[in-house]
Amino acid sequence: MASILSLIIIVTLSILITRFATIALVHTGLSQQAAQFQARSAFTGVGYTTRESERIVGHPVRRRIIMLLMLMGNVGIISVLASLVLAFVDDQAGTSDWVIKISTLLGGVTILWLLSKSKWVDRALSKWINHLLIKYTDIKVRDYAGILHLSGDYEITEMLVEKDHWMTNENLEKLNLRQEGLNLIGVERDDGSYIGLPSGDTLIMEGDTLILYGKESALKRLNERRRNFEGHLSHQEAIEAHRKDLEEEKQANQQVL
Repeated sequence: MASILSLIIIVTLSILITRFATIALVHTGLSQQAAQFQARSAFTGVGYTTRESERIVGHPVRRRIIMLLMLMGNVGIISVLASLVLAFVDDQAGTSDWVIKISTLLGGVTILWLLSKSKWVDRALSKWINHLLIKYTDIKVRDYAGILHLSGDYEITEMLVEKDHWMTNENLEKLNLRQEGLNLIGVERDDGSYIGLPSGDTLIMEGDTLILYGKESALKRLNERRRNFEGHLSHQEAIEAHRKDLEEEKQANQQVL
C-alpha cells in the first residue's frame, strides 16, 4: 500500500511540475497550447519537431525551463516504474490485497484527473505559481490574459494554414477577417520568419502559422473553412453573425446608460 501511495504522490508532483512549467513558458510569450505541449513533451521525453525546438533553444529562459523538465522527467518516470513494480510484485499478496491496491490506484488517478480538469483548481494553482515565479525567479510575469481580455468566449490561438484552406494564397485585405470579428496578430512563415501585425497586402501561404484573436466559435469556424462554395458561404455567415453581435452589444450598452 505504501508503494501505491508513493506512486500517487509522484504522479501528483509530476502534474504540478508540468503545470508550473506551462505557466512559466506562457510568460515567455508562448501560447497556452504550445506551452502545454512543450512542457509535457519535455517531461515525458517524447520530443517535438525541429521548428518547435528552435523556438525553445533560441530563447534562454525557455531553454532553462525545458532542461529542468527533462531532468525531472527522467527521475519521475523511473520513480513511477519502480513504484509500480514494488506495488504489484508481491508473492504473498492475496486476492483481496490486489483488489485493494488496484482500487486505491484507480481511485487516486481518477481524483487527480478530476482535479486537473477543475477550473477552480486551475485558477488557484495559476495564482500560486505566478506568485512563486515573481518572488523566486527573474521571469517577467505579465497577465496576458487580462491585458487581452481573454475571458468568456475570447481567446488567442495558433492555426496552421493547409493547402486547401479558404485563406491559402489570399491577401488579408481580400479575406476581410475583421468583419468576422477576428484579428490576425502575427504570421510565422514555414521558413521561420515572422510578420508581426501584418498589413492588408500580406499574402497567406500554405504552411503559415497564424496567431489569431477572437471568439472561440468564430476561430473554430475559420479553422474548418475550405476553398469551396461552402467556405465562401461560411465567411458571409460569419460576417452576419458578428454584425448581430455588435448590434446586441450596442443595445445592451444603451440600456445600461
